[in-house]
Amino acid sequence: MLVLDSPDDIAAEMRRLGAEPRTVQIASDRARLRLVKLDGIPRAAALALKQRLESSGGDAVLSNRAARGTAAVVDCLFVGTLDQHRRLCETAGAPAITLAPICAEIKRALHAFDNRLTTELRCGAPSVRIGERTLVMGVINATPDSFSGDGLGGDIGAMIERGEQMAAEGADILDIGGESTRPGSEPVDAPAEIKRVLPVIEGLRSRVGVPISIDTYKAEVARAALDAGASIINDISGLRADADMGKLAAARSASVVVMHILGTPRTMQENPHYDDLMGEIASYLRQSVDIAERAGVQRDQVVIDPGFGFGKTVEHNLEIVRRLRELQSLGQPVLLGPSRKSTIGKVLDLPPEERVEGTLAIIALAIANGADLVRVHDVRPAVRAARMADAVVRGWADR
Repeated sequence: MLVLDSPDDIAAEMRRLGAEPRTVQIASDRARLRLVKLDGIPRAAALALKQRLESSGGDAVLSNRAARGTAAVVDCLFVGTLDQHRRLCETAGAPAITLAPICAEIKRALHAFDNRLTTELRCGAPSVRIGERTLVMGVINATPDSFSGDGLGGDIGAMIERGEQMAAEGADILDIGGESTRPGSEPVDAPAEIKRVLPVIEGLRSRVGVPISIDTYKAEVARAALDAGASIINDISGLRADADMGKLAAARSASVVVMHILGTPRTMQENPHYDDLMGEIASYLRQSVDIAERAGVQRDQVVIDPGFGFGKTVEHNLEIVRRLRELQSLGQPVLLGPSRKSTIGKVLDLPPEERVEGTLAIIALAIANGADLVRVHDVRPAVRAARMADAVVRGWADR
């Protein structure tokens, strides 16, 4: 029994058997089963697509409302090989039904899912390449009340020293935040947040050669941070908290990380509930990418983050890691930030400062499931774990 999901691995096995190139292409497409879920599409279009997919040997399940004929729009799960999905999209069409946009979205998602993204975040000098290896973002909390037990306590000198150490240990990006987003935390005003982060950014800008990210959902704070030398905006609200954030990012050519959150940091852990965890996260992030693009941010400069720990139970967070690859279908770089989070503490019964091994386990699994960037407090071990995971997932050559 072979367990092969990678297109390259499937093709390589066929070539080992001596198959002709044309046979390899056709057979590998037929060997890859894909489940495509579409939410809220017109009922008539869903029924037309269902009929066409089933006629080629695939299958389709529509929400119960469609079966009763009571919904104008329905949710659909299309099950078929890559070859069947492609033929569906190439031949779809029916009188009075516009299927072209739906088929275009299916084709786009299938392509993104099966082709690892390679792009460049143009965040000043130097820019960072995504797709060649997993990037590590080091966390610096410029707050007196960080959940992580990093021991900095708002000491500017210590934070600058920590940033220099992280860069030396291999961090690709430094992420600086001046407002705690731990569950139940109270917001701080923009002037207080600026007062916390600016000295750290200014101190590090001349000392490290890696891009600096500002972790904020306030455009006023982001603007001051960009002026001080930051070049990436990491917004936990997914550009929803401040209508000016997207426009600011576009005007300053800043790269953006958009995260999913349920509620606010103060309320997010009050019995979080999802009917469709990954579907709801994907929809939220897709909308955030659209917000950024409408504001003028280039789409390839937007990173998505499912928000590990932000309005999720332990079970939700574990499911996110297990199903992280599904977010590849959005066609954006994927970041995960599990570092020292309470999920690890609950599973292992450990305080924040002893959650390194648990963090590394999640990092390795996240990379196996498609993560492009990981956000961590403990850079040196995370860099080593990422390089080892990359060797397995992306391949390794002795140089």
